[in-house]
Amino acid sequence: MQSLLLNDLALGRRSALAALVGAGAAIAGAGPARAATPARTGSINYADPLDNLYAFGKIWAGYDAPVIGGFHGLMYMRIGARRMVPIFGYTGTGILQARFEPAEGAMYIKSRETGYFTDLRTGDILETWTNPFTEETVEVYHFYNDLTAGKLTVPYMPRFALGKDSDPPTLMNEGTVFPDAEGNVPLILPFQHFAGDHLMLSWDYTHEYTNPVAPEGWPSYSTGPRISPSEHFTFDISKRDLEDRSLPTVRFTAGFSRLSQPWPFMKMGGERFKDAVVFGRMFSHKGYAGTAEVPPKVLAYIEKNAPRYLELPPEWPVRRNPRLDTWMAFAQDVPPENKAHPWTKTQLDPAVVPPTGLGARLYKP
Repeated sequence: MQSLLLNDLALGRRSALAALVGAGAAIAGAGPARAATPARTGSINYADPLDNLYAFGKIWAGYDAPVIGGFHGLMYMRIGARRMVPIFGYTGTGILQARFEPAEGAMYIKSRETGYFTDLRTGDILETWTNPFTEETVEVYHFYNDLTAGKLTVPYMPRFALGKDSDPPTLMNEGTVFPDAEGNVPLILPFQHFAGDHLMLSWDYTHEYTNPVAPEGWPSYSTGPRISPSEHFTFDISKRDLEDRSLPTVRFTAGFSRLSQPWPFMKMGGERFKDAVVFGRMFSHKGYAGTAEVPPKVLAYIEKNAPRYLELPPEWPVRRNPRLDTWMAFAQDVPPENKAHPWTKTQLDPAVVPPTGLGARLYKP
């Protein structure tokens, strides 16, 4: 389930401040790990940060083998007070695996992700797209987030940092988690249970940071000096399965919403589109094994063009991922339109080069 959540879970430039994982950037704001407690075979204490950490890894990933999930839905765009209109589909995959180490008060996680844009009518993955607001046909940027790996620890809720060192980190789940008497926010997930086996969990984050696709370098691609993507999940989980520690993973279905400035490939830079907002409403879901949760057209496309994104290596690296989100990767893969803008071609390992889309063009011989 491609998202900035998983993009944010990667170990990055602020890793000395706090240990979380990541599909993404860097983690800030953790404190010393709490005294670890032994793993239990019974239910979950939802007031215990260590049990919440265990639950997080079991929901998002799985503890015995990699698990592949998928997401799919529509994206809409609104400019100012104009009516919001559908523009394309949004779909992709995430393959994840976790390892819980209660003696360390830690959970390790690794992942690979894809993100594609699709034709509204056919569901086919787009290679080009005609923007209804500009009437320009543009080459679509496919997002490939290669191996992301790291470590999340108790006792505090993560704060993620993207952009420059001066950009403040984002507290996860602002509005549903709150500081304790010492001013720290414990890693207590905002689960809700009303009746029976139906357990719900929300997960939100609302970033704001310096746009890697700077307007002075990419004037037609950049929406401005700052961007503010946010993502919002509402999970449905079996309470019984989550609390059964003999099960290494739990199936979830989730509503997945996303808001941001227009994606860079849409070429909506400049004053004319400064108030444009892209909104996505998607389904996200993860099962138990295999590729059954991946939309068939996405699976066929990945099997043909990017099969490594359906597997994970056996090792457990903790590594920095320099390609943490679409804007950051785009600024590495697409040379600036302004030739005077400072920019150096990134020397990517051939295995990590984007296999398709606008991002692949720079690396072709």
